[in-house]
Amino acid sequence: MVEGPDGRTPTWKFAQCFGDKGDTEDITEADIISTVEFDHTGNYLATGDKGGRVVLFERNENKKGCEYKFYTEFQSHEAEFDYLKSLEIEEKINKIKWCKRTNAAHFLISTNDKTIKLWKIYEKSLKVVAENNLSDTVSGRPAHPLSLANLRLPRMTLHDTIIAAAPKRIYANAHAYHIHSISINSDDETFISSDDLRINLWNLGISDQSFNIVDIKPANMEELTEVITAAEFHPISCNYLMYSSSKGFIKLADMREHALCDAHAKLFEEEEDLRERSFFSEIISSISDVKFSSDGRYIVARDYLTVKIWDIAMERRPIRTINIHEHLRPRLCDTYDNDSIFDKFEVVLSGDGKSVMTGSYNNNFMVYPNATDADAEEVEVMLQADKTAFKAKRVGVAAPIGRSAGRNGNGMGMRGLSPSGRGIMGGMNSARRDTDDTDFNKKILHMSWHPHEDSIAIAATNNLFVFSTL
Repeated sequence: MVEGPDGRTPTWKFAQCFGDKGDTEDITEADIISTVEFDHTGNYLATGDKGGRVVLFERNENKKGCEYKFYTEFQSHEAEFDYLKSLEIEEKINKIKWCKRTNAAHFLISTNDKTIKLWKIYEKSLKVVAENNLSDTVSGRPAHPLSLANLRLPRMTLHDTIIAAAPKRIYANAHAYHIHSISINSDDETFISSDDLRINLWNLGISDQSFNIVDIKPANMEELTEVITAAEFHPISCNYLMYSSSKGFIKLADMREHALCDAHAKLFEEEEDLRERSFFSEIISSISDVKFSSDGRYIVARDYLTVKIWDIAMERRPIRTINIHEHLRPRLCDTYDNDSIFDKFEVVLSGDGKSVMTGSYNNNFMVYPNATDADAEEVEVMLQADKTAFKAKRVGVAAPIGRSAGRNGNGMGMRGLSPSGRGIMGGMNSARRDTDDTDFNKKILHMSWHPHEDSIAIAATNNLFVFSTL
């Protein structure tokens, strides 16, 4: 781990970039990355895009540090049309989750708005006939067709080895609304899928049957006041799951108590200050993403303006609230007019459960070391995943949030590279959180943290950036 100037906080460096296009004007909608996910070992990395493609990367063991190489690519979903509802179903990949590896093959599940698929990725040997009864002939006829001495068994030889992807299960027709979350249980046998109003429980081996375990749909849809925004299984206890609401609270449910988990075991909700209530209060309090720490002790939730970190043993208030877009609070009218206020930013925790990462505009993203330690100093590292941002070869360092350097931030920029994946060092830029300079079209929504080391993968439009402290 590379230590920063304070001797404790790691210094993040740009490691790699995949993607050969940089200008947003030249990017097609299908090329935009819509999800990023490390596997449980960190040796493989998956991305899904709006064109329904899944691209896998493999750790390059021949290189020092954190570097990946292209592994395989396949078309996971195709655009469909629901004739009963006259509704077009996009091929966009909403989520990818890796199954724990038990043999030489890899398994992962991917979903678009309606259909979940279980994929098997494996090495497939291509063989060709190297010798048979016609090998020694010119005319195409064997010289002595009736002679047993001249008969030969066909012999196959290895021609090539390819990486193949095959759909093993298709889980469909269980959601009336768009699927936004999937999560594999710690028992490695079941998983959940969630849409705006329902959460379904599946068995990985059974594709034609699911169980509805959460249903918040009212009898009269005119009485609908909230929707489910994210859902995830507890990483250790297979009976617990949590889901977040557009009203800004998180419910922890225990599947042992009831078949239908509408009654929560715990409720994590911070009381709103009525003096600060405004027209936008309900919108900005909607939680866009929620995650457990790897040990299940902490919950981190992201809304439009903040990241809240909860101790699972304390429901009254979060142990820490990190302001992300405080500079945009005076401009909520503008973000409402251009629909940016509805952006769904993800949040992730490091493998050790101590640090938190989330995204922002101008292709900025922030890392908060030791964020789950309520007594630790609140430190921010702001970096930038943008090919046009760097000039000098420097690195991003941490600064306390209270100081101007920490709040305005220094960013790290980098230029896009071809899929060969050769890395270059990023550079610093001023990347200040100036509301007048905010580019709402450049935003970091999707990211993933390596499960065992300080390496992160960032999706910036159609580019995949890798940062590391190694």
